[in-house]
Amino acid sequence: MTRAIVKFSSEECGVCHKMSFYDEKVSKELGLEFINVKMQDRAAYGKYRKILLSQYPTKEGMGWPTYIICDEPEGDFTIIGEVKGGHQKGAFRTKLQAVLDS
Repeated sequence: MTRAIVKFSSEECGVCHKMSFYDEKVSKELGLEFINVKMQDRAAYGKYRKILLSQYPTKEGMGWPTYIICDEPEGDFTIIGEVKGGHQKGAFRTKLQAVLDS
């Protein structure tokens, strides 16, 4: 089984850029595959759009960035939880771990 974190972000988002310095590293340390989806990347967005829209059908309420933790992102995925918005490295790790523990 593949457990992954899918990061939905925007190229214009400063917070998304700041978190990119450590989000992938923290995710991998916690045993998660990391998938980075920039909304401007039509191919990547098209591939993972179903995951985002299952959580946010109208995209209302999502944060920048939004991290969705799920099993089997390439197939019949199951959403485990999410972390949204900007966080310092330690807080991001704590929030991710809390999702994985729940």
